[in-house]
Amino acid sequence: MPPVLYYNNDVHENERKDVHEQTEIGYFERDSAIPLPERSSDLALAERCGFSLGMVNRSVKALQGQGFLTTDMELTEKARLEMAKHRPKNAVILAAGYGMRMVPINMETPKGLLEVEGEPLIERLIRQLHAVKVKEIYVVVGFKKEQYDYLVDRYGVKLVVNMEYAEKNNLHSLAKVLPQLGETYLMPCDLWCRENPFSEYEWYSWYLVSDAKDPDSTVRVSRKWELVPSGGEKEGNHMIGISYLTDSVAQSMARRIETMVQDRRYDHVFWEDALFAENGMPVQAKLVPEGAVVEINTYEQLRELDENSDQLKSDAMAEIERVLSVSGEEITGIEVLKKGMTNRSFLFRCRGGRYIMRIPGEGTSLLINRRQEATVYRTLDGKGICDEIVSINPENGYKITKYLEGARVCDPENPEDVQACMKKLRSFHEEHLSVEHTFSLFDQIAYYESLWEGEPSVYRDYSTTKAHVLELEAYLEAQPKVWTLTHIDAVPDNFLFVEKNGGTEIRLIDWEYAGMQDAHVDLAMFCIYAMYDRPQVDALIDSYFTEGCPQEVRTKIYAYIAVCGLLWSNWCEYKSRLGVEFGEYSLKQYRYAKDYYKLVKQELAKSKGQEE
Repeated sequence: MPPVLYYNNDVHENERKDVHEQTEIGYFERDSAIPLPERSSDLALAERCGFSLGMVNRSVKALQGQGFLTTDMELTEKARLEMAKHRPKNAVILAAGYGMRMVPINMETPKGLLEVEGEPLIERLIRQLHAVKVKEIYVVVGFKKEQYDYLVDRYGVKLVVNMEYAEKNNLHSLAKVLPQLGETYLMPCDLWCRENPFSEYEWYSWYLVSDAKDPDSTVRVSRKWELVPSGGEKEGNHMIGISYLTDSVAQSMARRIETMVQDRRYDHVFWEDALFAENGMPVQAKLVPEGAVVEINTYEQLRELDENSDQLKSDAMAEIERVLSVSGEEITGIEVLKKGMTNRSFLFRCRGGRYIMRIPGEGTSLLINRRQEATVYRTLDGKGICDEIVSINPENGYKITKYLEGARVCDPENPEDVQACMKKLRSFHEEHLSVEHTFSLFDQIAYYESLWEGEPSVYRDYSTTKAHVLELEAYLEAQPKVWTLTHIDAVPDNFLFVEKNGGTEIRLIDWEYAGMQDAHVDLAMFCIYAMYDRPQVDALIDSYFTEGCPQEVRTKIYAYIAVCGLLWSNWCEYKSRLGVEFGEYSLKQYRYAKDYYKLVKQELAKSKGQEE
């Protein structure tokens, strides 16, 4: 290895900052080790490293005076011993998340394994780390974690599993490896670096940013090459996410992380939040030109970087190409929509139109009969009730609909919205539409439980709760019913308010569970999804029955709330076994099963007492 010159931060701090202010050469060149020719003039060195000749002269003299360089510009033993203290120890790659903005790719491939020019992103990062002799690498995995296992054998990495990846951000991934932090490279898995950003030696903590301006960035590079708050009125430097943390900085950050992960307010923050101090980040800025590092967050970013990537050929994109008779290049403006409880969806543009593609979520092949769903949509066709279907594939559940401009979902806390939705719902029920299949509440409760494959419920009193709910079956069977096509999933998020022709239309979307049932089940479903309390439940019932609701019908709806609560609780338990969690929603459904069973028993006892 040829001699290497390093600039001593303690001796030349001011000069180093001055040079940074005067030149446009990136940190990769300035702060990496600079190999020297065996016999190098100060002028040749200045040209090679990008520093001024004056600074090189001063630096060389200082290093020689401190015993780090000989007069022949060779490293001394003292220099080599000092350099050995500054070798990076390890690296951490965060690769647990869904990468939701990568729809439709992320349904099949985790982000770290997306390929650019035939090479997975994470493998490129690992190779670049190996090139600077960093071999101790920890990869925090979660989503599709099994696909990363081959890295253990190929590169000797250590996999660390974060099972909270579905509901928490990467701060919690980093929390899994706190004991390993110190002299550490830290990075996400979704980066493609044109040049190697790592070095065999590191002298201080830094965080990588680009010279591109980003209105969403919270930091900017100061005149002293510090990372300070960008301020509300200023654009910051684009934050890339690669960092080097010395032991002291890492330990300080680890203490903050230990506190933050105990507070639910930090469930959805990035790890960088733990690095922030009052006046910015306690690390130096490391600046690279725009484009030196590419963060791949979307399908189109991948296509822009490598239009021949195999991951661009997803089943969902092939479906769009087939249905609309277009090439992949004509599908643009891809934008992930809010993750649904059952599916993934994304918005796209094609030949002047805007569309939504729905992709079935985890385990839905066992939950939904797509042929029955297609039958429902045929029944609804042309009635102005549902979304505007372009295509629905009864084999795989892919659905393409026209995008409804300016649409918004129902606000369950807005009485006017709720009244309008109940009016729409009742109007649909009074169509008395019919299909051949039925949605049986009690059969579905049993079926969802069977998907647990013999594992017990997470609720200790499940057997008692289930027995109570099943008691209600005989009561419900005896009640008068409005037997018709019923949505089953008539929740606030499935009512769309659409501005059209100077007025407002309401469309009811997502008919996956629809079938023949008592129409009043839809009221119960709206209530439990909105997580209404009893006064809100009664108000909704009154919005539907504008003429007044008989008490026996109200009590029947209470019973449906109990039954549907257990139904969706069992559904949530199955989904949780697939790694999909719903937080408070799942717990609330189980509570509805218990609380509304008691309420029904009270109402029936009250009614019996009145009769006697």
